Amino acid sequence: MNKQNRAQRGRRPWVWLILGGACGLPTSVWGAETAAAPRGLDVWGLLEAGGTIGWIIVASSVWMVALLLQQLLILRRGAVMPSGLAQEVHARLGAGQVPEALEACQARPSFLGYVLASGLRELDRGYGAVEKALEDAAQQQAARLFRGLEYFTVIGTIAPMLGLLGTVWGMILAFMEFEQKANPQVSELAPGIYKALVTTLQGLVVAIPALTLYAVFRNRVDELVSQASLLAEHVFAGHRRNVAAKQAAKAAASPSAARARPNQTAGDA
Repeated sequence: MNKQNRAQRGRRPWVWLILGGACGLPTSVWGAETAAAPRGLDVWGLLEAGGTIGWIIVASSVWMVALLLQQLLILRRGAVMPSGLAQEVHARLGAGQVPEALEACQARPSFLGYVLASGLRELDRGYGAVEKALEDAAQQQAARLFRGLEYFTVIGTIAPMLGLLGTVWGMILAFMEFEQKANPQVSELAPGIYKALVTTLQGLVVAIPALTLYAVFRNRVDELVSQASLLAEHVFAGHRRNVAAKQAAKAAASPSAARARPNQTAGDA
């Protein structure tokens, strides 16, 4: 029966992979029940060896997983740039329905919706003011997205520091216990040392994926911000051409232009 259980565990390494990543412990620990593994080097043995600091590191790994799920929901293309919003605002803006376009942006709150709404509010002040509003709104929303990623760097920085703290404290306790013995042996010091190093291991296992996720999501934010900003400019491109055409027509119909035409005709004659 024991042989069958071990065989079943060997056929399902992905289970240990998921559990090891969720609890902030290396996957080799979860799946390694080999003959060379020292006694006590299992899941609960490592958690007990980590002590209070180890549990704090495990809690930070759970926090990291929660942040991962949150960012996967926030940084979806559909959440940043809702489908059909740009086309609807462009159509309403071309028809002169500015209040309706603004309502459409407010009805679908998002990065793109906020940027477009900022530009629509500045239409009366000219396209220069609209362009400035689009740029400022995009920078503000990009900063908001980047602030959500800073927690990954916090975890990636604090986790190894906590691991080092736990290791130093464990080494101090190990050497204090070693000193109190009359005829200490070096082999008696080894268990205390390897237990003290557990928190460093836990801290590194949490920090490495946290910093990796920060780099991945940072590139994702840069890509989405660039695409949303470019899309917002395209929405107002038709309005910019209309404004330029009206200004050209107005300049052509001005009295000075009208006086210039007879003079030009006389000179040609």
